[in-house]
Amino acid sequence: MSVVLVVNSGSSSFKYQLLDMAHERVLASGLVERIGDPSTGSGTGGTARHTVKAAALAAADAPAPTVTDATYTIEREIPDHTAGFAVMLDAFAAHGPSLDAHPPVAVGHRVVHGGARFFAPTVVTPLVEINIDELSVLAPLHNPANLAGIVAAKKAFPAVPHVAVFDTAFHQSLAPEAYTYAIDREVAEAHRIRRYGFHGTSHKFVSEAAAAFVGRPLAELKQIVFHLGNGASVAAIEGGRSVDTSMGLTPLEGLVMGTRSGDLDPAVLLQLARRAEMSIPDLDTLLNKRSGLLGIAGVSDMRDIQERRDAGDPAARLAFDVYIHRLRAYAGAYLAQLDGVDVISFTAGVGENAPAVRAEAMATLGFAGVEIDPGRNAARERGIRRISTDSSRVEVLVVPTDEELEIARQTLSVTA
Repeated sequence: MSVVLVVNSGSSSFKYQLLDMAHERVLASGLVERIGDPSTGSGTGGTARHTVKAAALAAADAPAPTVTDATYTIEREIPDHTAGFAVMLDAFAAHGPSLDAHPPVAVGHRVVHGGARFFAPTVVTPLVEINIDELSVLAPLHNPANLAGIVAAKKAFPAVPHVAVFDTAFHQSLAPEAYTYAIDREVAEAHRIRRYGFHGTSHKFVSEAAAAFVGRPLAELKQIVFHLGNGASVAAIEGGRSVDTSMGLTPLEGLVMGTRSGDLDPAVLLQLARRAEMSIPDLDTLLNKRSGLLGIAGVSDMRDIQERRDAGDPAARLAFDVYIHRLRAYAGAYLAQLDGVDVISFTAGVGENAPAVRAEAMATLGFAGVEIDPGRNAARERGIRRISTDSSRVEVLVVPTDEELEIARQTLSVTA
C-alpha cells in the first residue's frame, strides 16, 4: 500500500484521514476536538473528544474495504495538538487499522494561505514553516492552527515527509488583471493586498473529475465550478487553470455565504464606523459571523432557509433570492470571462444537496445553452452525475468534492 495521512488542523481541533492510495480508499477518519478547552474539565486542558471511524479491511489487494465501519469515541484531557496526535496513535493501536501494517509514507497538511509564495504542494522544511507563520498576517484564524498541526504531526511521524497543500495555490495562475485591486499600488504592494482565492483544492479536484466524467481532455474545457457550502466560492477554469475566482484577499469576498456577507460596497464599513461607531473587531464580527444568510434570515443553513421560505417566511425568501442573485451574477461574469463554457459543476454541502439552488442558479442561462433536466436535478443520487438535458449544449454536473483525497494525491506527487 501507499498510505497517506491527511491532516486538517484548526485552533482547537484537527480532522484526519488515513488513505490507501493504491485503491484511493479511506482506511480511517477521525476528529479530535476541544483541544485545550479549560471549560470542559478541571485540568489545564479540559476533556477533549476524539471520534474515529475505522473501515473493516478486506484483503490488502481487494479493490475496496468491507463496508462495515466501526466508530469509537474517546474522551480525555488533551492540552495541545501534540497530545492530540498521541491520542490518535493510541486509537490506531487499540482499534486499528494498524500503522505497522499500513504505515504512512507521507503526511499531507491543508494550509489555508500560501500568499504569492506557494503555488504547488510543498515539502515542509523549517523555512516553509517560517513562511507559513509569516503568512499568518493574511489568515490569522487559520495559518497558526495549520502550523500547530504540522509541528505536532512531525513529532508523531518524524521519519516521513510532510507536505503542505495550500488552498490558495490553484489560483496562483490568475493573471494580474484578475488578481489586482484598483487601490494605490504602493499601499497594495507594501501590505500584499491582492486577490488570492480559496477552496483551490476543491476546485482542482472537481474540475478534473468533471473532465473525466464527460470524457474530454481537461486542457480543452472551459469550466465554471460552484463550491457551495457554509463558505462558498466560484471559479472560472480554462484548460485546468484558474482564470478567475470569487474569493479575494480573504474568504470573505464573493458569494453570499452562511454567515459571511460576500461582496460589499467598502463604504458600508466607513459608514458604520462613522455613524454607528463600530470598531474594527465589531466590523470583523459583523461581516464574518453575523451576515450572509444568517444576517438576512436569522439562520445560516440552506435547509432551514428553504423550509422557512416554503412556509412563507419573507426574510427566508429574501435571503434565498439574494443568494441566487449573486450566483447568477457570477455565472454571467464568468461566461463572459471564458467566452462561453463547456461544463458547469456544483459541489460541497449546498451544491451537492440543494436541487432548488441549482435549478434557480441556472434558470436564466438558457441563452448560453444551459438546459436543466428537472428529474435528474431532483434525484437523490450519490456520486458524480449529470443534471442537464441530453440536448443541453453545456454539461451541468453535480460533483461530490473530496479535498482529502486531492491533498493525498498532491502529497504523493511530490514525495513518491
